[in-house]
Amino acid sequence: MYRPCIALIADPTSPEGCREYLADAVELLTGAPPVRVDSRHFATGGTGRGVLDGGRLRLQVPEERLDFVPDVVLLYEIPPHHRSALAGFQLLLERHDVVTLAAGPDAWRTATEKNLTVERFLRDGVPQMETAVLSRPTAREAGEVFDRLGRDTWARPVVGTGGNDTFHVTTPAQLADAAVYYAERGTDWLLSRDAGNITAEGLRHQFRVFVLGDRVVHAREHLQPATDTPCNTCQGATAVHLTPAQLPPRLAELAVAATASVGLPFAGVDLAAENGGVVFEVNVQPAFVDGELEMRAVAVPYVQAHLDAFAPAAVRPHRGLTASA
Repeated sequence: MYRPCIALIADPTSPEGCREYLADAVELLTGAPPVRVDSRHFATGGTGRGVLDGGRLRLQVPEERLDFVPDVVLLYEIPPHHRSALAGFQLLLERHDVVTLAAGPDAWRTATEKNLTVERFLRDGVPQMETAVLSRPTAREAGEVFDRLGRDTWARPVVGTGGNDTFHVTTPAQLADAAVYYAERGTDWLLSRDAGNITAEGLRHQFRVFVLGDRVVHAREHLQPATDTPCNTCQGATAVHLTPAQLPPRLAELAVAATASVGLPFAGVDLAAENGGVVFEVNVQPAFVDGELEMRAVAVPYVQAHLDAFAPAAVRPHRGLTASA
């Protein structure tokens, strides 16, 4: 029986550790570990290369003694600021019909750069809180937007992760501090009206919904006691896991629509039930916060989708694999 060659290409500088759960999922489903590759080899300026071999793509990383033809590529756990450097590699995979759910660089960019996400949601009618994109605004310009949005807002960078650079802004002083923060880092930023997503118990809450194709495979509700802090698990929020059936149908529909809007085949969608249901953002490569549970609920169906898309002949010869330990 032919066993597909699966490459797991990830950035080892990421602290999330999703690559470990994906590797476990690959071994669970195929009985063999994936070929692990440092994604930086295939980023702009990297030494990795792809060459055509009998109509298929062979990946080579000479310094790692890697030389193989992948049947499936899992390209995952790439930090937001590093994604654009892999655009050429994504196009290479696409050009040679390698099975992957890494989508294309346009979809990655649309979801990663939140100003583009806002524009796409407006185009497609995906509900979101009113948002303005700011680029080194004057104090007056920022103040006018702040007033228009009700003076209860959230500031976030166009490209960011983890919520470390996201702030609840409710006073002119906080607005000024946010403007200085982003200006010092040379980044554009967004100011959005607060969704009022507070429970009766006084907890900030939102949902993370994992979408694969046109279906929800898993969800969790995040409960944050510090209501001025982003509702992220890495910022102290507690995750309550939900099966797809436990997620309100309206939120499932919104998550699927948001994922399709940015052009991704798989994503983690952050949204709130308040205001009729609104989407905050679409995460290209959502993290797994509960290894065993989400390995089976998310990583396994994600890997299985790749295997389902790969339809080898009854007998398909390997085209060689050498790898360092």
